Amino acid sequence: MNIGHIYESMARLVHAHTGEYPTTEGMSGAYRAAISNPTMRPMAAAPAGLDITYEGGAWAEFCTANRIFEHIFKGAGPTDGPAREAWDDNVAEALALIQEIDPGLHLMVDLLVTDLVILNSGADGGGSASRLPGVVIMSPGEKWGVLDYAMCLVHEAMHLNLFVGDMVYGTFTLSSRELDADQYRALSAVKIGRRRPLDKAFHAAIVTVPLMFMEHHQGRTTLVDLYTASLRDACVDLNRQREHFTAYGRMLLDELCAFGESIDFEVVARAISSPEYAGYLPITA
Repeated sequence: MNIGHIYESMARLVHAHTGEYPTTEGMSGAYRAAISNPTMRPMAAAPAGLDITYEGGAWAEFCTANRIFEHIFKGAGPTDGPAREAWDDNVAEALALIQEIDPGLHLMVDLLVTDLVILNSGADGGGSASRLPGVVIMSPGEKWGVLDYAMCLVHEAMHLNLFVGDMVYGTFTLSSRELDADQYRALSAVKIGRRRPLDKAFHAAIVTVPLMFMEHHQGRTTLVDLYTASLRDACVDLNRQREHFTAYGRMLLDELCAFGESIDFEVVARAISSPEYAGYLPITA
């Protein structure tokens, strides 16, 4: 979640694909150019900004044809101009709210989310995938407020961030396919009481942190009350599978477990922007 570490991970990914060393100022454009390679995703990312499309757009057609995010696309119907304008307005307000809560979180979203597909499928959630860097799918709930849109964007940006880190450093010693086996499952912090493949359980636990932080900043406690105990239980269970994490993965796991024990939001705020985390384990360029 640390913005300096995100820059470092992105720089390494860009260098691996292009041989170039991007500057901080040129990072966004360099990253978008790197992930636009057909080996990374089927459609290029725009040079800048957030490209919003809907159920009839190229990304929606690609995901539907390739059965990606089926649980989100299932039931999506046609939308009209007013509905799309309302979604666009909510996304704009959500981005402003993220900036207000923490500029580092806003920068994370800005760097990592290049394409947003908004649907009315009734899934009330979002999706992102390691094989589609930059792409986020969102199906807003009827009762969603601006904070819900904001948390969805941060949630999915955090997943995309973890995917980049995994591509660059590696998080697990086993493949995602291998981690599907029952013996590698761990408790989910979000789907409370359920055991999920280790990589998915780890992702779910990590993304609770910025969501709890955002709600706390807004004076709400719903997710804090909901996830505090389940996050601690998940951390205990994840640690039982410690041998299947790489050194980098164990570093992330230790930071997650430390937060799970403390639920200290001042530490989260510091971790987002502090240089002490930017060079944590991987040396910054």
